[in-house]
Amino acid sequence: MVADKGKKVKVSAADKAEEENSEQLDGDLVLSIEKLQEIQDELEKINEEASDKVLEVEQKYNEIRKPVYDKRSEIIKSIPDFWLTAFLSHPALGELLTEEDQKIFKHLSSLEVEDFKDVKSGYSITFNFRPNPFFEDTKLTKTFTFLDEGTTKITATSIKWKEGMSLPNGAAHEKKGNKRPFAEERAY
Repeated sequence: MVADKGKKVKVSAADKAEEENSEQLDGDLVLSIEKLQEIQDELEKINEEASDKVLEVEQKYNEIRKPVYDKRSEIIKSIPDFWLTAFLSHPALGELLTEEDQKIFKHLSSLEVEDFKDVKSGYSITFNFRPNPFFEDTKLTKTFTFLDEGTTKITATSIKWKEGMSLPNGAAHEKKGNKRPFAEERAY
């Protein structure tokens, strides 16, 4: 089929109006999205400011709590096997402690959790031990540092085991504990 050379394709007024309307809708849509992004940026700025203020308040109250925690810690030291009992009573941790672990935890005198200046960056846990037959250290620290890419860097004190106690968890003999099997690490 050949079109007549003399005939021009007619574009109706309705087609022109629809095309112009479509261009107008695209332009309006782009403007709306730009305005929406501006508002979202404004909200993010406010949320960051709120987060900074919350952090300031948390830091202030952490300082206020410190003497109270110190008083509590002194009383805890007078309770025999407090930390061992606390860990064994915890629904998840109690399942993890072997008999050898329990012998070591009998020597735990205090536990301190210290947030970094910016709590969003991480924290450390220090286990303070009385002199014991398992290792030389009186302080063992584990530090959790939250990195920008969403991962956590974990560092810990190397334990200076006493002679004959250098097997895992200080056991000088084969373990018969009820520790859970190694689970594959998960990224959160």
